[in-house]
Amino acid sequence: MGTTPTTSAPAGTEPAVDWRRVSSLVIGQAAVQAGSFALLIAMSWTAVQLGGREAVTYVTLAATLPRALLLLFGGALADALGPRAVLLRATSVRILVLAAGIAVTATTETLWPLIAVALVDGVLLGLTGPASGVLLPRLAPQDQLGRANSLFSMVLRLAPIAGSPLGAWLVVVGGLPVAMTAAAVGCAVWLACATHVTHGMSRPERAPQGPSLLRRSGDGFRLLAAHPRLRWMFIACFCMDLAFLWPAEVALPLRAADEGWGVGAVAMVLAVFGAGALASAALGAALAHRIPAHTKLVVTGAGLAAGMAAMALVPSPVVLAATAGAVGLLSGLNGPALVTAYQQAVPEGRMGAAMSTFALSGIGAAPLSLAVFSPVSLYLGVTGTWLLCAGLALLSPVAAAVALRGGASTAAPRVDARARTAPEPTATSV
Repeated sequence: MGTTPTTSAPAGTEPAVDWRRVSSLVIGQAAVQAGSFALLIAMSWTAVQLGGREAVTYVTLAATLPRALLLLFGGALADALGPRAVLLRATSVRILVLAAGIAVTATTETLWPLIAVALVDGVLLGLTGPASGVLLPRLAPQDQLGRANSLFSMVLRLAPIAGSPLGAWLVVVGGLPVAMTAAAVGCAVWLACATHVTHGMSRPERAPQGPSLLRRSGDGFRLLAAHPRLRWMFIACFCMDLAFLWPAEVALPLRAADEGWGVGAVAMVLAVFGAGALASAALGAALAHRIPAHTKLVVTGAGLAAGMAAMALVPSPVVLAATAGAVGLLSGLNGPALVTAYQQAVPEGRMGAAMSTFALSGIGAAPLSLAVFSPVSLYLGVTGTWLLCAGLALLSPVAAAVALRGGASTAAPRVDARARTAPEPTATSV
């Protein structure tokens, strides 16, 4: 991969992607994400053994609620301190927390260590989420950001595929302490990679008598209110997330059960969808900068909505899997393109706040989708509600088209900002 630093481009030209640091970011995130999924599965299984369904609920709430609540504050923190300070400090603390968890869970079989580790881990993940989200726009110019996001999306799709069975295997082999050890190792790999990725990223200048961090926690929502293009891209992303979750998590298993297809059909459909998404994400990593934005955002978005509607109506599991594969192909292009267009619309110096709101919407889409469409399905049925979700997905390309009609991004050009904040040239290799 190329190693040309973003700060060395000739005057008047766009800087090249800093592939060396992008690769380091992808490797580090792959390690920490797989470790986190393995830990989640291991903690859930252990909680079941210790206290049944009620124990799993406590552990899940301890892991998810603090993360969601701290995301907005984490965005303000990333803008105020810079991603390097936030990521290195919080990840170091996370390693220490997991080390303490290993020691405690190895000597006692009670529920409280799981809840305590899940609680602190959720807080740290909430603080670091937005800081991780601001890195790619600093490493890639706007015309190449889609390629970097496509590569990164492959990690996000592969992490649960690899991490979930890893967590189950580790519990069988050595119990929760071994799974925590694997998660700590993943954090250590991420800490080393984050140190490399953020090298030279200086702390932003402190504004004299600026607003407090608590007040700045609401900056993400204020940005959406003030910048129409950013707002429309947020709507496009949120509608697609909201529309996809209920069909995948509820409607697909219900239909397979009603039709007598069995759980194997569910696994086949999800596997083919994932394979299609991975293939197109890989294609996007190579060619996303050559595909027009209208095609990636509007055409694929409309195709996704049509594909979702077709999935609700096809007569057999084989046809359903084939349709899911086509939907996956479109999703692998559309998803990274939505994230890229959203990032490109963020004003200068506000990426942390913008990405905190974006991350919160992603986390909130799952419970909201279940809460909205599950009661609706009692009246419309599985097929009718699935078609309703497809109609909601169609709002995504409509919102994206409105955003594209707004012309150039409201964000200030970032070439100068990268020259001030991007990593300095280095010979360090991944």
